[in-house]
Amino acid sequence: MPEPLPPTRKRRGRLLRFGAALVVLCAVAGYLVVQYVTGGPGGPSCRVVSDGAGGPSYEFTPEQAVNAATITAVATDRGLPERAVAIALATALQESGLRNISHGDRDSLGLFQQRPSQGWGTPKEILDPTYAAAEFYKHLVKVRGYQELPLTVAAQRVQRSGYPEAYAKHEPDAELLAAALTGASAATLTCDGRQEATRAAQDTARAAATGPDAVRSALVRDFGRDALETTAAEVGGRAEPSPAPKADDARTVTVPVRKETRPGSGRSLRERGWQLAHWAVANSSALRIERVSYAGRQWTAGSTASEWRTAGGEGGTGSVRILTAR
Repeated sequence: MPEPLPPTRKRRGRLLRFGAALVVLCAVAGYLVVQYVTGGPGGPSCRVVSDGAGGPSYEFTPEQAVNAATITAVATDRGLPERAVAIALATALQESGLRNISHGDRDSLGLFQQRPSQGWGTPKEILDPTYAAAEFYKHLVKVRGYQELPLTVAAQRVQRSGYPEAYAKHEPDAELLAAALTGASAATLTCDGRQEATRAAQDTARAAATGPDAVRSALVRDFGRDALETTAAEVGGRAEPSPAPKADDARTVTVPVRKETRPGSGRSLRERGWQLAHWAVANSSALRIERVSYAGRQWTAGSTASEWRTAGGEGGTGSVRILTAR
């Protein structure tokens, strides 16, 4: 018969087993946290590329995509240029990673880490991305010559950060995002459209529902009520007729594309259309959008590489068609 182990060796063995189990548990917990932050086991599921072949690209999560699209919509709704959008996106990338976080240094909150104690608004207001973006732009346009200033200088004059040089590293990615989300670059933003519980979808204040009504509500939230006016869009000086009804129209939101009248916009109809189309793709996971069609191109959730493909029968630049899931 083997001799029984001394009590000290038994305790040591139990401690080793407990320690090993704790390490495994921590590893699993860490994995789950990563999946929660990135939006799923595949990691970032949205991508923006440059307009030219072989140029740079940037990958990001569905949550970041929703916030970036909102920041951009708030700017264009005010007639602000693409440069303002790039400055705002680079700032949000640095301050919060383009996530609407409820914590930060001292009382800092939200996408831009704005502080209630410094007059940026109440905590509830600052945690509303639309409000936070509007406040950022309100301060940015007061910076004389901000469009000609280096991005770091313009951002710092709004933020008063302790690390002003940090904004510069985000400038290339912010410029790519700004070009796509303002519509200056066509068919350059894609997402895989996985219908998972992303952090953006879990934010009940912004994406509690799905379907056509949720898409309409989100459009109004970001672009204002005139985004869904039903009068025909003017294209080349004439009204473009609405497309023929289809069997899936109960799931479809048709967004008219009109020439912008706000001072300073200066954007073409096609740019406005691509902004709306890219906005829909950016919101595809949160709002369960299956397909977006515009200007003879179509994006479909879950398709190979989620690329924009030529779409037969979906021509015209007078409207963007958004098909929601069943």
